[in-house]
Amino acid sequence: MRFGERMRERREELGLSRAALAAMMGISGSAVGNYEGGVSFPKEEVLLRLFDCLETDPNTLFQDSFRGGSLVLSRTERQLLEQYRGLSSRGQESVRSVVGTLCAYRDEVESGPAEPEPRVIPLYRSPAAAGYAAPVFGEDFDYVEVSGDVPAAAEFAVRIQGDSMTPYIADGSVAYVNRDPLRLGDVGVFCVDGDILCKQYYKDPAGTVYLFSLNRARADADVVFTAGSGRTLVCFGRVILHAPPLPGRA
Repeated sequence: MRFGERMRERREELGLSRAALAAMMGISGSAVGNYEGGVSFPKEEVLLRLFDCLETDPNTLFQDSFRGGSLVLSRTERQLLEQYRGLSSRGQESVRSVVGTLCAYRDEVESGPAEPEPRVIPLYRSPAAAGYAAPVFGEDFDYVEVSGDVPAAAEFAVRIQGDSMTPYIADGSVAYVNRDPLRLGDVGVFCVDGDILCKQYYKDPAGTVYLFSLNRARADADVVFTAGSGRTLVCFGRVILHAPPLPGRA
């Protein structure tokens, strides 16, 4: 489990929404979402506030990043250990007996055929606009159960709005996305000056970035970034799609 997932797990343990945690830390809700999604990582001063607001410590959030992390106790586990140590010897023996019985039952259950757990991924409600403005990723998603026809590599999904990616991605359809590095010609989900777009990516040798519409009748919705333009561009992920050749390269 990564840092962002541990962070989300602890926030939900405390019953905090992303917006509530963001207000406590003095940052935006989308920043909290980016930390939990692995899009970005908090700076040192923000990280220190995060430990305080989540009432946790570095070992807990980073336990999967160092060799002894599996031995780190959660807050609940530490409370149980303290309570156990406060019992009489007879009480401790009763606890060990109950735990032994539960473990034996667990082993018996696990030895039988296990039913596969349903697979769920986040589906963002704010659409990735195919040529139209849309809000930056925040708390606007639902976890949805996906079936076997969804690509195994999909990490999240976005709803597409507009016709500039048709017929490859239809208006209103769902695009499945992972965080693999983009190659030239891949389709990605981008944050462009605060708007979310789904486009085909190309970067020329001079460093100019082109975001193309797959529907070339909507070339008006293409976006071009020249060096020193001052515009902002962030890639959220690669759309799992067999894209056509880049314009002019068929």
